[in-house]
Amino acid sequence: MAHHNANEIPAHLLMWQRVREYAVPLSMIEIATARRAVGDWAGACAAARIDVDLDLRAVRDRYGTDLVTHLRADLRRLAPDLLRWHMPRIAPGGRIRPGLTICLARYRSSGATPLQLVVRTPPAWADAGQRMSLALWEGSGNGAPGHHPHPHPHPDRRFRLDLHRHLWDSGRSGELARRCGAAGAPSAAAPDRTHALTRPALPDRPDRLAIHHSPWAVAQWAAEAELLLRSEGRARGAFTVRLGARSRAVFELVAPDDSHAPTCRPLGERLPPQEIAALPVLPEAAARILPDLELVRAGLVAADRLHPLVAAALPALRSAPVAGLACERRDPHRVECRGEVHRIALREGVLTAIDHDPDELRREELLVALGGPALPCLRAIDGVHRSPEALPAVRERLVHGDVAGALAVVEGLLGPGAVLRDGPLREELESAATRRIDHGLFRSGLVAVHPGAGAVGGRNASGAGPAEAGHRSRLDRRTPAAIRRRRSSRARPRTALTR
Repeated sequence: MAHHNANEIPAHLLMWQRVREYAVPLSMIEIATARRAVGDWAGACAAARIDVDLDLRAVRDRYGTDLVTHLRADLRRLAPDLLRWHMPRIAPGGRIRPGLTICLARYRSSGATPLQLVVRTPPAWADAGQRMSLALWEGSGNGAPGHHPHPHPHPDRRFRLDLHRHLWDSGRSGELARRCGAAGAPSAAAPDRTHALTRPALPDRPDRLAIHHSPWAVAQWAAEAELLLRSEGRARGAFTVRLGARSRAVFELVAPDDSHAPTCRPLGERLPPQEIAALPVLPEAAARILPDLELVRAGLVAADRLHPLVAAALPALRSAPVAGLACERRDPHRVECRGEVHRIALREGVLTAIDHDPDELRREELLVALGGPALPCLRAIDGVHRSPEALPAVRERLVHGDVAGALAVVEGLLGPGAVLRDGPLREELESAATRRIDHGLFRSGLVAVHPGAGAVGGRNASGAGPAEAGHRSRLDRRTPAAIRRRRSSRARPRTALTR
């Protein structure tokens, strides 16, 4: 089995490895697939933790039967678990990028702007559970009336999937190999080809080395740019690629004649920033290499651990041996106690020391309650309750919204009848439950912005004026967990509070 040095693996691949392990659990894929197979698209969305913010009857009454027919067909082909699999994510934890409105499909209507089926992600302060929502964007306003406000209701030009239906449409998922370049390397350029497609020449800048080592799908840019410009009603022209937070590269799509494949090259003339901002933007899904390809080729994820629709679309992909841990971990259920090796196991739904008599355990627990020393077995059980070795796995599942999976890990370790004790494990579970309340407030429309964020003019979210000097806000359930821990810690210095 191959082993990788953690320092040699790029950080973005380590993030995607954790995402592929925890973000879309197998149970979600199975339930969503079963419901989609019988035509229950709403049930499939519920299984994938996607809220539906559209009413087909209201859409039919307003836009007619033809549009609803196309919309219902797309909803039946929608694989919400596949959509969650391919959603853009942010480092370092791999959360779904917050505050996005992503276009999935466009529909012609009588208005100037076509209707768009969109998926929205909540803002960062309300992203507990990593839930998303499905809605119909009508070209103006904040979405359908009666629904919760969104910080960015307009579809994002950089993150759009209407040109990449293979990333969410179960009927077109087989196009993945061709669109991502896994079907084979591009054919060699003909002798009379004017512009060979190579890595674009980027201007000199401090971050040039990082840009050249980023996972850019340069070989696919020409074909993807042709689709992009065609959707904008252009046969040829210029487009931009976002290379960084403050870095844009401008290219033009060219072709010698209709019988040659189009190619792209850097634009020769310099354009003012206003014109660059108005150019079409190559979507992120087309600009970068598919993370699954990088993971499998690097041996970080086995091909059979991919999403079933992704694995079926990449049948020729052969993975390297998956990296494993070289060190062996000790057995957490065997403890050296009083010169002997004792066992700790689940009995009647709780974790207990089975090599000790129940009466002896009760006496020892009473002794501990009075301040006496604890048995090694009891210390081990207490340590497992407070900070188990499986805490990172529980934390990762909670971060990605898999509460059921996290509780299953806890029950498998401590038993269904265990009572959680104070410690990191309980803090993680309580923090996850508290943040779900924030998401509920956002969905209900009661809180549109973060309760602790200040608005323009020095006023807070509730409209109150600026706080007085030295005023410290009261801790409540809306206070971020990091602030609660810092404010409630007994070890923090208090010299600054004395007057």
